[in-house]
Amino acid sequence: MAYVIGDSCVSCGACAAQCPVEAISEGADKYVIDADACIDCGGCADACPAEAITEG
Repeated sequence: MAYVIGDSCVSCGACAAQCPVEAISEGADKYVIDADACIDCGGCADACPAEAITEG
C-alpha cells in the first residue's frame, strides 16, 4: 500500500529528495505522493522531520 502525506506536512521537500522513483511532488497545500508510482520503500517517511508520512 502506498504511503500518504498527512496535514502536518510542512512542505520542506525532504521526502521528495529521498524518493527513488520521483513519486512525490509539491501540491497546493502540502507535498503529495502518486500512489500508482510509489514502491513502498519508506524512504520518504524516514526523511520527514514532521513525521507526516504514514503507510496508507
